[in-house]
Amino acid sequence: MSRRTLEAFVIAAVLAVPAAAEAGWQDRATSFDQGRLARLGEARAQGLAESGGVAGDVLNAPVTGGSVAGDWRCRTIKLGGMTPSRVYGWFRCRITDRGGVLAFEKVSGTQRMAGLLYPEGEGYVYLGASWVKGEPPHRYSGNEASLGARATPDDQVGVLHATAAGARIEMPFPVQESTFDVIELRR
Repeated sequence: MSRRTLEAFVIAAVLAVPAAAEAGWQDRATSFDQGRLARLGEARAQGLAESGGVAGDVLNAPVTGGSVAGDWRCRTIKLGGMTPSRVYGWFRCRITDRGGVLAFEKVSGTQRMAGLLYPEGEGYVYLGASWVKGEPPHRYSGNEASLGARATPDDQVGVLHATAAGARIEMPFPVQESTFDVIELRR
């Protein structure tokens, strides 16, 4: 390869990095996951109906602005699906700013989860993955490792909003167990 060709290749690669870093969640999410996010309202209504309204107080908290970065207590609320509802205890979570990109992590408990938060409207789109404590952390596979698969059991998608009481991530139609999951976050 000539020196000129090599220089052109290096310049093209360097210029491509900011574009990749600024890519939106739609560039990472599978069409299946984009479809789940588009049906958020349907999943919320169906999950609440199947659970008898168990999480109504959490979901009716007004959405507010404000910073979501920092340490949180969090709990998972599963609605509909295999059982009408399941509300777990509180665990430790955090949202960190990693050079302009927000990342969510559930850092205690048996079931762990982590992913990136992409700004969208008044909140963020969450693309993450779950795993069991002791396993290596999983990543959202999106259009990478699961290419061709309709869904993978570890991938998670949702929408995060700050609320008057803290924040919540709403996850429509999880691949396993429930119809609608809520990760409730409190300071």
